[in-house]
Amino acid sequence: MENYAVIFDMDGVICHTNPFHSQAFDRFFEKRGMKASKEEYAKHMYGKPNSYIFSYFLQREVTAEELVELENEKEGLFREIYASQVTPVPGYMEFLAGLKGHGFRTGVGTSAPRANMDLIIDTLGIRSNMESLMASEDVTTHKPQPEVYLKSADNLSTNPANCVVFEDSYSGVSAGINAGMKVVGVLTSHTKEELPPCDIYIKDYNEITVEKVQKLLQ
Repeated sequence: MENYAVIFDMDGVICHTNPFHSQAFDRFFEKRGMKASKEEYAKHMYGKPNSYIFSYFLQREVTAEELVELENEKEGLFREIYASQVTPVPGYMEFLAGLKGHGFRTGVGTSAPRANMDLIIDTLGIRSNMESLMASEDVTTHKPQPEVYLKSADNLSTNPANCVVFEDSYSGVSAGINAGMKVVGVLTSHTKEELPPCDIYIKDYNEITVEKVQKLLQ
């Protein structure tokens, strides 16, 4: 299976971080006398790059140095809140071990900053399991554009058609489809109806096996 690969998004896929991102944004907005609803977070935060999130909630375009400054503030709040809470989606660690045991190449392709990715993969101790690690700093276009997944396939020395992506957001699923990859929808943040059509849907990793991934790729 060395020419087959599985690429994981991170937030909502490896760890169910969205509630903690919401807490970080709550603190961020509170400093500015603002408040956002759960519905707004679901529609305009989950799976979106920070450039979009800040521009939407602040109701103006946020770019360049200001974006970096605001992103550092908010993501710093997230890491502070989440550092002692890092927990994988149920069954993830066992599923990842199964993939490696069957010779799959594996990677992470996230729209989150590298510091967030480092926190999660190092706390879980899975860096040595990943042959590719791609964060927001590694691409120039974000999901739903396929760049992060196409670069991941290149890092993993395989063709996009030999890759399966695990995603939980509309933009992420779209990126996997746009890259020409099979997509497993992880229903931690959205329902099936809220996502583009996926090849398989799971609530957690107890609902999927390595054999199911192999069948997707055959």
